[in-house]
Amino acid sequence: MRRKIPSTQALVCFEAAARHESFTKAAEELALTQSAVCRQIGSLEEYLGVPLFRRTRRGVVLTEAGAAYARRIAPRLEAVERDTLALMAHPGAAGTLDLAVVPTFATRWLVPRLPRLAARHPELVLNLETRTRPFLFAETEFDAALYAGTPAQLANWPGVEAVPLLREDLAPVCSPALLGGRRSLGAHELAALPLLQQSTRPHAWGQWFEAQGVHHPGASAGPRYELFSMLAMAAAHGMGVALIPPLLIEAELARGELVIACEPAQPGERWYYLVLPERKVGDPLLGRLREWIMDEAALQEPPGGSTVPGLPARRAPPGRSAPQPAARRDNRA
Repeated sequence: MRRKIPSTQALVCFEAAARHESFTKAAEELALTQSAVCRQIGSLEEYLGVPLFRRTRRGVVLTEAGAAYARRIAPRLEAVERDTLALMAHPGAAGTLDLAVVPTFATRWLVPRLPRLAARHPELVLNLETRTRPFLFAETEFDAALYAGTPAQLANWPGVEAVPLLREDLAPVCSPALLGGRRSLGAHELAALPLLQQSTRPHAWGQWFEAQGVHHPGASAGPRYELFSMLAMAAAHGMGVALIPPLLIEAELARGELVIACEPAQPGERWYYLVLPERKVGDPLLGRLREWIMDEAALQEPPGGSTVPGLPARRAPPGRSAPQPAARRDNRA
């Protein structure tokens, strides 16, 4: 049966006109005449049987139906363009994977290691796009995800298998200038310094001080930052002490821009996981990615050479077995 789909040219003209709310600007962007854009949109309205624009003396304005249609059409056209460019860039390649990633772990841990992936699997092309929350794989084009969360959060992600990679242990770090020439501080001394907060982990400092046996009524006070990368930048500039996983600030620690202000690191509640949709668990490309990323996690060491606690080969999240093979996720949200 023939699909009920308008012409691509008409949709492209409509999307541009809707974005600019101007036929003239759409024509300039698409290198068409204004009359050509008008004809395309007119034919689309006739095809749909719905007015998409309201003509006024000052130009055109989207109707309510037109605005709703534009919101749905725009991401689909972008997806078609992205898929087309990917195929043109790698004609005949069957080695492209689209990976949803949490931002800081991707930029600070994954990306610096990608040259080793390229050397090991030159046929594998990895596309990265940020996602910070669980999603339904069936509603996206992602092949896998790198996600930071607790075992309980993973249990409520439907239709996936999760491979625990690294535990998110949190260490107090700061600019060496804040230490006043000392190598480190005691927990009581740390309580006197300004604290920088990670907005998605509001109780982290309270838990850290409690573990050190220190009562700090102001543990939740201080400026909040959404990403660990923001937190690291603020700490490096002397704005206070931050709780950050050392594996995300390897470069700053190596350059001496940040130092560990007080030992020990607080074992984190969250883990970094490779999350696979159950329907793709046997995919050979994902198998290669999974094997490589697990090897990289097993090599993870903080500055100084000691093994990071929580390596998947040695320790799994509470209530979980080690990640070979990954445990199935049968829970549903």
